[in-house]
Amino acid sequence: MKQIAVIGPIPRDHIVTHQGDLIQKWGCVTHPVIALSVLAGDKIEIIPVCHVRSVDLDNVKEVFRGYDGINLKHMTSKNDQGDIISLKFVDMNNRIERQTGFMDPILPSDMKNLLNCKVFVFIPISDYEISLDTLKFLKENSKGTIIFDAHGPTTACLFSGERQRKFWIDRDQWLPYIDVLKMNLEEAHASWFKKEYESRDYFNDAEDLDRDMLRDFAVHCLNMGVKCVYITVDSRGCLTYYRNKGKLVEEMVPAVKVDNVVDTTGCGDSFAGGVGFGLLQKPNDYVGAARYGNALGALRTQGKTFAVFKSLEETEKILQETYSENPKEA
Repeated sequence: MKQIAVIGPIPRDHIVTHQGDLIQKWGCVTHPVIALSVLAGDKIEIIPVCHVRSVDLDNVKEVFRGYDGINLKHMTSKNDQGDIISLKFVDMNNRIERQTGFMDPILPSDMKNLLNCKVFVFIPISDYEISLDTLKFLKENSKGTIIFDAHGPTTACLFSGERQRKFWIDRDQWLPYIDVLKMNLEEAHASWFKKEYESRDYFNDAEDLDRDMLRDFAVHCLNMGVKCVYITVDSRGCLTYYRNKGKLVEEMVPAVKVDNVVDTTGCGDSFAGGVGFGLLQKPNDYVGAARYGNALGALRTQGKTFAVFKSLEETEKILQETYSENPKEA
C-alpha cells in the first residue's frame, strides 16, 4: 500500500470568519489528512507527523476516529508542546493572527521510520516548525517526493504572540532539498525579495499578479533543484511551473469555482494534500496534481467541518466538470 506522510502542526484554532462566525477546531494537518481519507479511503496509508500538547493528544486522536487509512503512530506529545492560534479574518483571504502555544520542531528522528513513504507533504505554518536537517535527511535516505509549503518559512511569531509575514532570507539553503514548492502570492513576494529592502509598502503590492516576477522566481527555484513550483492566486487558480525536456512550462490551472465561501481556513493545507494525492498516482503529472489541489482547496471553503470533503468518485466528477472543456491558459 502506498504511504503519504503529512508533516506539520495540529494547532488548536480559534477562528472568527469574515462573516463574523466563531469556529473552534483543530487545524493545519487535520485538513489534508481527513481530506485524503475521505478521498482514498483505505486505498492508501495516510500518516500525520506532528507534536501536540499532552493534554490535547487524546482529543486530537478523536478527531481522526472513524476515518479510514490513517496511521496515528507518529503523532506524539513527548515534549508537551503544541500550537495554539487565534485567527480573525478581515476579508475572505486576509486575517490577523496570534499564537500562544508552540510545537517543538519536526526533526530527522521523527522521520526515521517513514523512509518508504512515496510522498511527504510538509505544511509548516511558522518558520521554526520544520528543521532543514529533516529535509536533508529525507533527500539522503528516501526516494519519496518532498512537497513543501512556504507558509512556514515566511511566517514569524513575535514576542507579543503576533504572527507576521517575513522574508525567507535563507531560501536558497532549503530549495535543493525540496521537490515541489507550494505557496500563495503573498508568500511568493516574501520569497523573491529585493536584495535591499527599500520600501515599507513592499508587501502592500503582493496582490499584484506580476507574471514576469513570478516566472523569474520559479526559474530560480527550478535552477536550484526544485522540480515544480505552485503559486496559488486565489479564485483565479494556480500558476504551475516545471520543465519538460529542459523547456520551461508555465500553466495557469484554473480554480474550481465555488458559489459561496464559508471559511478559507485550511484551504492551502488541503491544496497541498490534493497535490500529494495527485503525485502519489502520477509522479510527474504536475498539472493533474494541481487540479486535485484546486478541488480539495475549493471543497474546504464550503463549510466549517470536515464534512465538506468528498469521495474519489465525487471529486473526479468535480474535476471532469471543471477541466474537461477548459483549454490551457498561459
